[in-house]
Amino acid sequence: MTEERAEPVLRVVRGDPDDEQLAALLAVVLSRTPATPAHHHRPGWSDRATRLRTGLRSGPGVWRTSTWR
Repeated sequence: MTEERAEPVLRVVRGDPDDEQLAALLAVVLSRTPATPAHHHRPGWSDRATRLRTGLRSGPGVWRTSTWR
């Protein structure tokens, strides 16, 4: 089984922080980052895409139903 290595979350460029300082920094960074992406689900009645015009259709009686949804 191969083990995948993830890139480090933080990288210290200067200085020599101790474990407590790194833990505090990591806690701040992780508290600002959402755990999962927010999904904004809009109900059908408030979806603005329904107000956009749809493509033209052809066929018998289409002109009567052209304004129906």
